[in-house]
Amino acid sequence: MISSFYESDRALSEYLLFHYGTRDQVLSFPFGPSDALDFPVRCVRECLDPKRLPSNAVALDLGCAVGRSTFELARLCERVVGIDCSRRFVEAAERLRREGALSYQYLEEGTLAKAAVGSVPKEIDRRRVHFEVGDAQNLRPGLGEFDVILMANLIDRLSDPEACLRGLCRLVRLAGQLIITSPYTWLTDYTPREKWLGGYEKDGVAVTTLQALRGILEPDFSLAFRRDLPFLIREHARKFQWSIAEATLWIRV
Repeated sequence: MISSFYESDRALSEYLLFHYGTRDQVLSFPFGPSDALDFPVRCVRECLDPKRLPSNAVALDLGCAVGRSTFELARLCERVVGIDCSRRFVEAAERLRREGALSYQYLEEGTLAKAAVGSVPKEIDRRRVHFEVGDAQNLRPGLGEFDVILMANLIDRLSDPEACLRGLCRLVRLAGQLIITSPYTWLTDYTPREKWLGGYEKDGVAVTTLQALRGILEPDFSLAFRRDLPFLIREHARKFQWSIAEATLWIRV
């Protein structure tokens, strides 16, 4: 099953490298899309507006995977909650929170692999971070309100993204920030066709995901900016997924 991929050894290895790998580990060639590296860090550094944060800001990283963006949010926020549906991802993120580092292997060719250690930057206060397993479409009661919610490459992996997005207005505080990134890879493996936000025609007119996001989020949110945010996932030494997410920042009004 597609959903079981995120509990597999392969997925854990690829995402640990995606989140914590060095430039030479991810892209060992002197050429290639180096501007697509460090995506989980760039989601925060390039999309969050720190001037809008209160002094005791609280953040939610929804679909946190193995946690690099969650830790990056802890540079700016007093408390950060990372939630993901993959138990293995959360276990890895929690070990990184406790110990600051995690050994893993990443694929080189065939069955050949290399050893690596993923590390949280020492200047980040890991005590600010909490990880838990959860469903973005069915969050536990009492989760609270947040000054920042990050949804990085999540919406096109939900069975009902519109329902999830409509529930966010009760989680984001007034003047809070909602960051959404996605390459809009709509697949029926994850999302029934009738639940796609965009990527189809309706009455002969093309519907894009950004148009749908506006329709769902406004008037509870105002679009502050959009930008293209490339990312690179390494499968093995000579095979990569190069994608361009559309990043949008929404302000709760």
